[in-house]
Amino acid sequence: MSHDHQAAHQVTEFTQEFWDERYRAVEGSGQLWSGRPNPQLVEQVSGLPPGDALEAGCGEGADAVWLAGRGWTVTAVDVSAVALERGAAAAAAQGEDIARRITWRREDLRSWQPERDRFGLVSAQYMHLPERGSLHRRLAAAVRPGGTLLIVAHHPDDLRANVGRTGHPDMFMSAQDMAASLDPGEWDVIVADAPGRSVPNLDGQPVTVRDTVLRAVRR
Repeated sequence: MSHDHQAAHQVTEFTQEFWDERYRAVEGSGQLWSGRPNPQLVEQVSGLPPGDALEAGCGEGADAVWLAGRGWTVTAVDVSAVALERGAAAAAAQGEDIARRITWRREDLRSWQPERDRFGLVSAQYMHLPERGSLHRRLAAAVRPGGTLLIVAHHPDDLRANVGRTGHPDMFMSAQDMAASLDPGEWDVIVADAPGRSVPNLDGQPVTVRDTVLRAVRR
């Protein structure tokens, strides 16, 4: 694949049209993702007092619904209108108390600027974009003093694990790299790790993949 063709392909993969079509393609089965909250979110956030949360790249809303169920007021953002509709339906199915705690917003996270100093929690789970440095800076700026930034991603080593990870290596990152991008005068890094978990590879054999996990608190 030529550089120009690869670049055009990457741009296409991050548009609303691409993701709306991907979600519609599984309409018969109901959803693209599992419907369960991401385990790293559950592990890292369970002990935090609820407040206002930004869930960036919320997909079909499992993380947003989980947060709302624990008392958070959530702004759930995604590029796909189809995913947001499913998320709103999933929240409504959990009852009015859950649904009213979540605001669903369609935004292109490649360029969207959330309100600065706004949220007690900003969470981004597996958001692999070419503009990840810019994205992380904008998400970090949205955390209020005393609030938490949580970024979880696939580890660069997973590209060699035969589990279907695709994309340019620059879109994958280590926790140490992410932590180094934060101003140490403004942030306390609580977790910068790459815990492993067992999953089946494309041949059905168990392999260990790692999640890049960064949790930091703004001073």
